[in-house]
Amino acid sequence: MPFALLFAIAASLGIHAVALFGLDLDFSIEPGLPPLMAELRPLPKPPSTPSPQVEPVTPLEKPLPAKPRTPRRKAQAMARMASATPVLSVPQASSVDGARTMPAPEPEPVTQSVPETVLPVPVPVPVVPRLPSRGIIHYRIDFGDSNFEIGVSRNAWEIVDGHYRLTSVEEMTGLAWLIKAYRIEMESQGLITEDGFRPDSFALSRNGQASKEKAFFDWEKMKIRVGNQPDQALASGSQDFLSFLYQIGYMPNLTDGGALSVATGRKYEVYQLESLGDESVNLPAGEMRTLHLRVPGENMTEFWLAYDYLMLPVKIRHVDKKGRSFVQVATTIQLSPE
Repeated sequence: MPFALLFAIAASLGIHAVALFGLDLDFSIEPGLPPLMAELRPLPKPPSTPSPQVEPVTPLEKPLPAKPRTPRRKAQAMARMASATPVLSVPQASSVDGARTMPAPEPEPVTQSVPETVLPVPVPVPVVPRLPSRGIIHYRIDFGDSNFEIGVSRNAWEIVDGHYRLTSVEEMTGLAWLIKAYRIEMESQGLITEDGFRPDSFALSRNGQASKEKAFFDWEKMKIRVGNQPDQALASGSQDFLSFLYQIGYMPNLTDGGALSVATGRKYEVYQLESLGDESVNLPAGEMRTLHLRVPGENMTEFWLAYDYLMLPVKIRHVDKKGRSFVQVATTIQLSPE
């Protein structure tokens, strides 16, 4: 093949390669080199990879045009928004000297747990007697107010563990023939309470012989038996004749008088106390400030209670229905705390 034809073919192929693939080729041929042989081969196929499955895209539906909101529909929409969205209240800022400050948040109320109140078990308080545990009063017995001695008397008490025992012994001397008995003994036993003496029994004997002059107090059934008489209703605060002498000092407002139910061993009756006021008396035991009381009746009895001796009776006058007067005046008073 002529050289000019080969050269023309090579030039044509170079021009097409540059036009198709943009290759930077050097077409200059040095003299003396063998002719350039060019062979076109197809490129190798790239390894096949699975193409991802792409779901078809559904075109969006065209939104419907919004309906105009009426006032009712607007209110319903606002209600739905209020129920779905919490509303936060923001405190308004206040201005101080031109600077805006936020108000301090109000403190949350503190709920304090109230402890359960446990009431203490009441403890019984022992009763403190008005009188010491032991004591003795010695009297001189006069006939009337003439200071004419006809006997002596000894009154004593003893209080142990809330129980009391009162005794009285009267002995007649000198003109014992004026009376039937020359020795009278009385005894009263019972309890000491907040209100004073609460007798259970009373007994009187003459010349060492027991008599029918007795009294028994049944506080559970509120009954009293005097001597051989049938049971009677027992009044609250009742006394026998001996405990009555000491119970007077427990009575409130003595200056206004008072009343007590008393059993003498023969009968059971109410003693009305009349106050005759304060009085200073001169006794063998000394001069004393006293409160003068009187129980009127067929057999009248008077008492002088000493302010400085625990309101004990330091003078007693008894006038019987025949008009005879017997007076007891204190000669010695012994108070022992043991």
